[in-house]
Amino acid sequence: MSERVRFDINIPADEIIAYYKGIARQVSVEAYDGRRIEFPAEKLRPFLNHSGVYGIFELEFDDQHRFVALHRLK
Repeated sequence: MSERVRFDINIPADEIIAYYKGIARQVSVEAYDGRRIEFPAEKLRPFLNHSGVYGIFELEFDDQHRFVALHRLK
């Protein structure tokens, strides 16, 4: 069984470079339900463009709180 949480990400290109280069390894966001969620920064790479990473995302994780998938909703 998996669980999903939704959140916004607004990381401009100049800040995302730290994630891309591996300097910052974790992304920490506040979900819409108030929980603080951390996940590997590398999971954002498919969503990176020249302006950074922006949008509404949904993180799916399993019962042991392990990453399953990340989806951009908008």
